[in-house]
Order: sequence, then C-alpha cells, then structure tokens
Amino acid sequence: MFLIQNTLVSLDVLEKEFCCDLDTCRGCCCIEGDAGCPVTDEELNKIEQLLPELLPQMTHEARAVVEKQGLSYLDPSGEQVLSIVNGKDCIFARTDHNGWCYCLIEKMKHDKPISCHLYPIRLTKVGEYTGLEYHRWDICHCGRVKGKKIHLPLYQFLKEPLIRRFGQEWYDELCLTAEEWHKQFNVQNT
Repeated sequence: MFLIQNTLVSLDVLEKEFCCDLDTCRGCCCIEGDAGCPVTDEELNKIEQLLPELLPQMTHEARAVVEKQGLSYLDPSGEQVLSIVNGKDCIFARTDHNGWCYCLIEKMKHDKPISCHLYPIRLTKVGEYTGLEYHRWDICHCGRVKGKKIHLPLYQFLKEPLIRRFGQEWYDELCLTAEEWHKQFNVQNT
C-alpha cells in the first residue's frame, strides 16, 4: 500500500494492466452483480433530483423496484448501494438493440456514480483513510487481456475518474509514486 494524501493505494492499482473491452463484454458489469453499486448521500440526492427524467426511461421492473424499496438499500456490509433488479441488474442499466448495456444516468449526460466510473477500483474506508483496491471479477477478463496487450496500467486507464474523485494534484502524486516504484522495481530486477 502507498499513502497518497488521505488515501491508501494498493500496489495492484499501480502494477496491474487493464482496459475495458466493451466490444467483448458489452458492458455486462451493469447487469451481472449480486449487489448494486455503492453511492454516496450526495450522489443519491442528485439521482433523486434526476428521477423524474430517469423514470420514464427505466424498465418496468426497475420502476417497480424503486417504488417498492427505493433507489438504494444497505448491503450486508452496511454500505449504501443502488437498488438492483432480479438480484443482479442495476436499476439504471438498459440494453440497446445490439445487446450492449448502458447507463441511463450517463446517457442523459449526467455523472454516473463515482464507484461505477472508477471500476475495477473499489473504494473502502480504512480508519481515517480511503483505500483504493483493485477488484478482480471474472467478467472483466477481457479487460485484463486488453490492458496487457496494450500495456496500460490500471491507474492510467482510470485517469479521468481518479481525477474526478481525488483531484489533479492527487493524481499527479499517484503518477510520481508509480514512476518511482517502477524505477525501483526495474533496478532491483536487473
């Protein structure tokens, strides 16, 4: 783990290579889970404000879930997550005529929840710090293959959402840390 400002960053975030391969997976991470994506109170408030715009675009099943249990629930770990349909599909996931999944929130030109934007990095609370961990999921195998093929580190693939969540100064420090780590690692292994 590396301490960067008020975060603890897993070594995997710097070392693992990853790049979403939507041509292969077609966005199935939105419909193949066992819990909804984590959301902050602030994000939930924004989504509630967008709900009149989103509801007509949601599936009948998703609208029924929202009506019955609301936009979110507490998962077994006590984290607030978006509600899901049939135990796996995000309430804001839709599938187009080609079988591609997309996010209604994002399609309507709004920021999707940061936990979705950061995936496959998951944020956790570690005491007073925010932990950044790489989450490996079988359905993202094609993203690992593509990332290795083009030699794209996970933290570089996720540059935009990392800056969105932590800021440019934090990201610059992360990049410097990665460069120093790789220099040290390459020197020790030569």
